[in-house]
Amino acid sequence: MSDKKTVNAVQLDTNMQIETSDNRLQWHSPMEKPFQVAGFGWLEEERRYRRLPSAPAWKLPLAVDLLANCTTGGQIRFTTDAVSLSVKVKLTGAADMYHMPATGQCGFDCYIGGPGEQIYYGTTKYNHQLTEYESVLFTDMSREQRVITLNFPLYQGVDEVWIGLDPEALITQPPAYENNQKIIVYGTSITQGACASRPGMSYTNILSRRFNMEFLNLGFSGNGKGEPELAHLLAEILDPACLILDYEANCVSTELLQQTLPNFISIYREKHPLTPILVISRITHGKEYFDVQMAKDRADRKQISRQAVEERRERNDANIYFCDGSLLLGEHAQECTVDGSHPTDLGFLRMADGLTPILRQILG
Repeated sequence: MSDKKTVNAVQLDTNMQIETSDNRLQWHSPMEKPFQVAGFGWLEEERRYRRLPSAPAWKLPLAVDLLANCTTGGQIRFTTDAVSLSVKVKLTGAADMYHMPATGQCGFDCYIGGPGEQIYYGTTKYNHQLTEYESVLFTDMSREQRVITLNFPLYQGVDEVWIGLDPEALITQPPAYENNQKIIVYGTSITQGACASRPGMSYTNILSRRFNMEFLNLGFSGNGKGEPELAHLLAEILDPACLILDYEANCVSTELLQQTLPNFISIYREKHPLTPILVISRITHGKEYFDVQMAKDRADRKQISRQAVEERRERNDANIYFCDGSLLLGEHAQECTVDGSHPTDLGFLRMADGLTPILRQILG
């Protein structure tokens, strides 16, 4: 009888081993020009990778305040002819989620290409027990101009990030956005990106590769509950192109959605009477195939969302729309999640595919 042996795939497969950076790299802060950091609405004032202001005029629920430190939706954009690219990262905590890869929770990933032409290149490799790491994204590339987009971690905070390029590299601004407007997405853990395998696969980041505009991901895991304070705070964001409300899944009851949704919309409308608003009902849950009450609750809440939109339109609000979220995962929806609720990369891709034509119509 042979001894049992522990299999260490990282040691056995050279493709899984962690590369070390070139000591000759020159390190740059993305806070400085010509780098552009997107996805943090208060970055210019606070100089922090945080999704909400540190001291807002409207008191935040404690959980929302903490989750605002998660950097989902953040992006670093620049153009360079670098032959080598690494990142040096200081996280606020280590990977600790049982159903989401550390690459999605704490990693960065890299896309190369201009607006509408971004192609995935790679994801940071590091010891996932660490809170500080240095990771090679590419090396020995040809010396030519490339547009780089680095997506921030979805479920962890980032205190510091540095971009390492070879000393001879030229750095210039990325291509400009179509305009200064922002697409604001408010919602739940699904909005935040649970449980994408890497940052670029959250549905808001997928959409950002299809629309040359800045996206602000304001998904708060388990805590996107439609509080009026959040409606007031979101209304302070200047130049909104569209507000997407995708928070139904965090409503603990049908009554809570019925109470919060019309009020949230009304508060936002006070400052932004013409900004398009898209209300999305929740995606289906895998257990609905076995739990009749769960399916009924979702159907009831979908009707509340649809009715809230219809009532606004009857009052001559022509810029509000409804999306039936139960259709977004498509055929075999139960195969698109990690745990029945949170999408895999396949689920997020299907969500983005379903939302793309709707957003194109809304944005003209």
